[in-house]
Amino acid sequence: YCARLGDAARRHGAQVVSFGRHEGADVYARDVIQLDGGTMIVAVLPGVELNFTLSQRGDHWVSNALAVLAAVQAMGGDLAAAGLALGDMQGLKGRGERHRISLPKGASALLIDESYNANSASMKATLAVLGAEPAARRIAVLGEMRELGENSEELHAELSAPVFAANVDIALLVGAGMAPLAHALGQRTTVLHLPDAASALQVLEPMLRDGDAILIKGSNAVGLGQLVNALTAGND
Repeated sequence: YCARLGDAARRHGAQVVSFGRHEGADVYARDVIQLDGGTMIVAVLPGVELNFTLSQRGDHWVSNALAVLAAVQAMGGDLAAAGLALGDMQGLKGRGERHRISLPKGASALLIDESYNANSASMKATLAVLGAEPAARRIAVLGEMRELGENSEELHAELSAPVFAANVDIALLVGAGMAPLAHALGQRTTVLHLPDAASALQVLEPMLRDGDAILIKGSNAVGLGQLVNALTAGND
C-alpha cells in the first residue's frame, strides 16, 4: 500500500518518506547480517549511510528500525544517537522479550515472548527467528489469529510452511481456529492441538528440557501471556 498511501498524502501537501528492504525506498537496508546477539545493518538514507547494530533479530525488526531512522531524519534528529539507541533497546514484553528459564539440575531453556499479538506476517517473521536460534529442540506455542475474516482458515493453514522451514520439533496449537494448521502439519512434526492457554501450560511446562528454545505467539485475546508469566516467575 506504500504507493497508494503516499499518493494520497501528497495530494494534501505531505512530505512522504518511504522505507523498506530494497533500493527503491528512500531509506533502505543495503546489508543485513544476523549476529548471535542481534543484527548488523548498513542503512542508506538520503545523503548519508549509517552502520549500526540492532539489539533484536528478525526481518520485522529490521523494517521497524528503518522506519525509526526515516522518522528521525525527517524530524532533523541525531541519526548516530538513534543508531546507538537501537543497539541498546531491549525486547518489549510480549513483543520479542527473551527470557532464560531455569530448569531442574542446572538446566535452562530460552523463551521468546511474542505473546501480545499475531497476524500472518508477524507469525512468519517470528517463526523464522525461532528457526535461526541454535537449540536442542524448537518448540512453537502458537495461538489462533483472531479477526482475519473469511480467509481465516486458509491463513492459518498457510502457517505450515514457515513452521516446517523453522524446523519446529513440537508445535502446541492453542484455540479452535488453529484446527486448519493442525491438519496441514499432519505427521511431519509433533502437533498438540489444545483448547486454551491453561491447557497449553499444563502440557508445556513438564516437557521442557535443557537447550530448548520456545516461541510463544498468538493474538492477545488467546491469553498466551499467562504462559510467559508462569514460566518466567522467579527467573531472569
